[in-house]
Amino acid sequence: MTRAATSDTFADNARHALADPALQGALAFVETNFPARRRAVVDALPEFEALRDSARDIKAHTLAHLDLYLEAWEARVTEQGGQVHYAPTAADANRIVLDICRAAGARTVSKGKSMVGEEIGINEHLEQHGIVPVETDLGEYIIQIRGEMPSHIIMPAVHLNRHQVAADFRRVHADLPKDRDLDSAAALLNEARATLRRTFLSADVGITGANFLVAETGSSVIVTNEGNGDLTCTLPRVHIVLASIEKLVPTLEDMAQLVRVLARSATAQEMSVYTTITTGPRRAADPDGPHEYHVVIVDNGRSAMLAGEFRDMLRCIRCGACLNHCPVYHAVGGHAYGFVYPGPMGAVLTPSLIGVDRAGALPEASTFCGRCEEVCPVRIPLPRLMRFWRDRAFAQHLPSPVSRAALAAWGFLAARPWLYRGVTGLGTRLLARLGRVRGRFAWLPLAGGFTATRDLAAPQGATFQQQWRQRAASGPERPRPRTVPSGNPHGRGSEPLVAEPRAAPAPAADRPSGRPRPVAVGEPERPRGPEARP
Repeated sequence: MTRAATSDTFADNARHALADPALQGALAFVETNFPARRRAVVDALPEFEALRDSARDIKAHTLAHLDLYLEAWEARVTEQGGQVHYAPTAADANRIVLDICRAAGARTVSKGKSMVGEEIGINEHLEQHGIVPVETDLGEYIIQIRGEMPSHIIMPAVHLNRHQVAADFRRVHADLPKDRDLDSAAALLNEARATLRRTFLSADVGITGANFLVAETGSSVIVTNEGNGDLTCTLPRVHIVLASIEKLVPTLEDMAQLVRVLARSATAQEMSVYTTITTGPRRAADPDGPHEYHVVIVDNGRSAMLAGEFRDMLRCIRCGACLNHCPVYHAVGGHAYGFVYPGPMGAVLTPSLIGVDRAGALPEASTFCGRCEEVCPVRIPLPRLMRFWRDRAFAQHLPSPVSRAALAAWGFLAARPWLYRGVTGLGTRLLARLGRVRGRFAWLPLAGGFTATRDLAAPQGATFQQQWRQRAASGPERPRPRTVPSGNPHGRGSEPLVAEPRAAPAPAADRPSGRPRPVAVGEPERPRGPEARP
């Protein structure tokens, strides 16, 4: 198991990741494929940006009235014959799940993919008490038999290639013929399917996560690309849903709008293969389904986020788009972050869950290029939230004395412009002289970490401020008319180009203003987005 996320292990984990050729090959696949595929499917949906606005507004509205929707949702679940359990901490959630499993006499538990389950360590807790949990999502099953955490929130085993998986299957599935063919992905999938089928048929309890909880109907929703989620929901006698408090949405219509941006952002699909809605235990006329339906609502620090500057992070729908576009994640992968939530979203969420004193290095692992915020389907301002954590870490004196001294020195210079100009001018001339032979630096004193993997151009000429003052002293520069070669489409030879007036953009279409059916008395008005299209 990768070490827990701490400020003194992230850099070490990152160095190991950078030196792992197999991991670097797997990460190159993520960097090359997922951003381009997402762009293609997004470009094919003209209203995608409007749907992002709608998704943001739905989540923001729900968080602002979370108490109302939690009460309405609990009432609907109870009416349908389900049971709701509230867990303020991870320990409470583990205890509740264990009690339900013991009451059911469970020996084996089938599990669907659940990031909250990973967060609270439910597998380890059940194993300690003699209950065998088996992950049934293929990626989760692979990392379970390897004793690892997920390296990605939607692709848990993306850091592995098929040869590594084949070696693990030969090690774990020792009852199968040793000479069997495992050279193809299809062969690996068939073996996993046959192995997991026994778990589905023998499990006493099924545990799933939830992408959404619908207050209007008391339903839980999972969005998957494998049939394991449906089998985990319906075959065991007891179904347990593990969900955190921010998974609430008001109506089925709201859920449908969020699903439209979720699949496109997560896996570049117009829609995932399965969108499964479960509402309570089986009824008398139902052909299948669990006899008991329990939902464990986990807080684990989220109420504190709700009341502070990190509320926006609770809009996250766990699509993984920020990971797929993050240059830091592309370089070091998910295990370097040391916790179940990697990438930009993990850099904000993990310090909220385990403390900035343990995870203060994660918000530092960002170039602040802004790609994560640019692609987030619910428009979470991830760079701004990472800056909040950097400020808190600095206020608590968590950064190293060297980095604090460097920032203090820069602050001293920046507050004294005359001194700043002198020092930077001297440094620029010195670096220009040192680098004049090659024109660049392969290694630079005090910046070895930066230049170890890239060349830094040697300064050329005066500093920016010197050039600015020189230009200001010479007066405003008149723009020269642009020309086009003779024979241009307009037949004007070398006449100056004249900008043609642009048509004013068409006004945005008015959004529907109607409200959905109320889910509770006193429900506040809320913003509505574009209607979901089939």
